[in-house]
Amino acid sequence: MLALLVAVALAGFAAAALLSASQVMAPAAWAHVAFAMGVMPLILGAIGYFVPVLTRSGAPPPPVRLLPVLAVAAGAFLVAALAWPGRLGHSIIAAAALALMAACCMLGWIVRRGRAALGAPHPGLRWYLAAMVLLAAALLAVIAMELWPQQRAALRLFHLHLNVLGFVGITAIGTLQVLLPTAAARPDPGVALRLRRDLPLAAAGALLVAAGAAWFKPLSYAGLILYLVPPARMAAAWIAHFRGALLQSHGAAPSLSLALLGLVLLLLAGGAHGFGLQPGRDAILGFILAFLLPLVSGAATQLLPVWLRPGVQTAWHAATRARLGRWSAPRAALMIAGGVLATSGVEAGLWGGVAGLALFIMAAASLPFLRCAAPEERTKIERRP
Repeated sequence: MLALLVAVALAGFAAAALLSASQVMAPAAWAHVAFAMGVMPLILGAIGYFVPVLTRSGAPPPPVRLLPVLAVAAGAFLVAALAWPGRLGHSIIAAAALALMAACCMLGWIVRRGRAALGAPHPGLRWYLAAMVLLAAALLAVIAMELWPQQRAALRLFHLHLNVLGFVGITAIGTLQVLLPTAAARPDPGVALRLRRDLPLAAAGALLVAAGAAWFKPLSYAGLILYLVPPARMAAAWIAHFRGALLQSHGAAPSLSLALLGLVLLLLAGGAHGFGLQPGRDAILGFILAFLLPLVSGAATQLLPVWLRPGVQTAWHAATRARLGRWSAPRAALMIAGGVLATSGVEAGLWGGVAGLALFIMAAASLPFLRCAAPEERTKIERRP
């Protein structure tokens, strides 16, 4: 299921980029191909994987494992409603309600697992709780748009920022804090303290940015400052403890660290746009290319082998990570460069991000051949940088 969700997310990114270039679909529709059909189900699936680890409990029950499927269905329903508003316009509420149901069910399960944990749960669990609360608020804003048309423009901005910085951003920052040390094979001694200390800043920052964008712009500047603090602290810790892993050309760690860089650059670009120093065109496309692509490709490099073959780690897992992570740093740099150019209104930037995505898809598509490789070839692949 998790490997399939990765494939769906990658397909959603590619489809969104191509639909954006062809202009055959409204921006709201192709953006939701990436977010509602790709990112949201993948995040729900990843949370279902990480929560048992953070709470030292068993695997999620079947209803929880099926929540990403419900999210994919809700996302497809929403895309159709946005693409053909004349026929399915009133279905937006139903699609948002389906996604809200999935979010609330996941939220309730996280709360129950946290209360039943053996000892205190890992502080990263609260980041997932906050992300699901913000997702629910963003989906309620979609329903409110249909019921309160006078506030449609403001609620759309509230939904957009709360979804991107709140749900996606907070999930990503919380996961990166524990995923990069795993990818670098070195502990991060300050991660628990940072997770406890930085969540209020990130959550308050996301809320202020969303509310400010919708109703009172000065709030957005205050929220942006708060939201930048957790990535800055995380980057400082990574440079102190994982400098060697971050400077490599291959592996999951360089892609994950460059995803953080992409997020910071996009946040600064958003602030520049607010002050009239940067055009705001294609900001969503830039977010997909410069942040989501290196994030998902880096996370998949580390986690996809485990999701494909759970259990004891073998030479096959190491070889698979080596194959997925081959030249990950220049690949992620290409994605970020394309995203930054797209955010600045340079249409050619799209193709840089698409090229980076295509390179990762090609690496993933080669895995069946690796699965059939002889043991000596696996060892040879495993020893590559």
